[in-house]
Amino acid sequence: MRFIAVSVAAILCVACAGRDPQPVAISQPQDATMDCAMIQAEIAANNRRVQELADEQGWKVAQNVAAGVAGLVIWPIWFGMDFKGAAATEAKALESRQHYLATMAAHRCVGASSRK
Repeated sequence: MRFIAVSVAAILCVACAGRDPQPVAISQPQDATMDCAMIQAEIAANNRRVQELADEQGWKVAQNVAAGVAGLVIWPIWFGMDFKGAAATEAKALESRQHYLATMAAHRCVGASSRK
């Protein structure tokens, strides 16, 4: 009976491992009013965020490997592994947003470079 209780508690803790993904929407309400400078600023900010997500994804892989190895000795550690893939999901959404912003920039920034 005790084993079942511990197993159920460990399974319930799986939901606590890792964070939920919060992907960015491809198009956003402010897109209609963005000028070339605002588009370029968001592209730069998104590039920084993609780099942060890549770092986070690397750490999560290392953490999961360590938990997998340690789980061979202490099996409940396996329930702490992160299988949600939040960083990868958010990076994919940002990649789609970047493509959308690049298309917007191609249309809105055509005359901006000749004005400088």
